This record gives sequence, C-alpha cells and structure tokens, in this order.
Amino acid sequence: MAKATGIVRRIDDLGRVVIPKELRRNLKIREGDPLEIYVDRGGQIMLKKYSPIMELGTFAQEYAESLYEALGHLSIITDKDNVVSVAGNNAKDFTSKTIGQVVEDVMEKRKVQMFSDNVIITADERVVCSTAVIAPIISGGDPIGSVIIASREGAVMGNLESKLAETAAGFLARQMEQ
Repeated sequence: MAKATGIVRRIDDLGRVVIPKELRRNLKIREGDPLEIYVDRGGQIMLKKYSPIMELGTFAQEYAESLYEALGHLSIITDKDNVVSVAGNNAKDFTSKTIGQVVEDVMEKRKVQMFSDNVIITADERVVCSTAVIAPIISGGDPIGSVIIASREGAVMGNLESKLAETAAGFLARQMEQ
C-alpha cells in the first residue's frame, strides 16, 4: 500500500517532476540512477528503483548456491542497495537486507577487496562476518552490485576466494550486458 508524503510537485514544461532531496536521500536515489515507471488501472504512477541484478532472479540464486557448494563459505550477491541472493549457513540473516557502507565503498572503488577482521556486510550492524572478499559487479563502467564470499566462523580468505568472487562478478556483469 502506498503511503502519502504530503509533498506536492508540479510538472514542468518538459514533463519533469522533481523528487525531493529528503526522499532521494532516504531511498538512496542518486543522480543518474534508473527508475522503473509503473502505472496501475486506477491511473496511479509509481516509481521504483531499477535493479538490473534483480532481473537475473533465479540465476543469481543458483550462482550463489554454486559458490557455496564449491567453497563452503557464505555466498552473497547484491545490487547497489540490497542483498539479492544468498546461500550458506545463516543465510536468513542476510536475506533481503540493505547493504552496508563497506560494500558500498568497495563498489565505488571498483576493486576486489579482502577483509580479515570483522566486517559488516549489511546495514544491520549486529550481523558481523569475521572474514570476507567483496568483488564489485561492473557493467557499462558503473558498479551495479557485488559478489561477496564471507565467513562468520573465522575461515581464512585467500587468492582462491578472491579470484572466484572476481570471476563471478565478471560473469554476472557480462550476463547483464547481453
């Protein structure tokens, strides 16, 4: 059910409507972010942040499960804002969660990073991983998500995990470009 904000905006001569800064900040909508437009039978227009990773759907989940089966480590696939797919022990702690600042920073830097001390993957600061590898998914030069291989039991992450996360991120990026 939609919730009224009490904010009213006029359409300009080019058909544009300004989304207020407060809403953009709260919803993490940045300049250049794609928005999907929905229209219902009653004539309501709804805007939703577009996530190309979400279009991969079951494929992303199967990929996360394959990584988990191969490594035995928690495997997480995110878009720019949320966990999209997760496989492994305690997967429910990560399902449908908002990503944390650490993951956002890795995507912004566009480089695979390894963490050997406690790392917070989601915005829920109570869910801590002892080690993790985070690889950004880059499509068309822009970060659109990440692949994370993590452990909550203190497992050591090395070159194998780093290369697999990087390979998975590259593969998912190519799927998006097709």
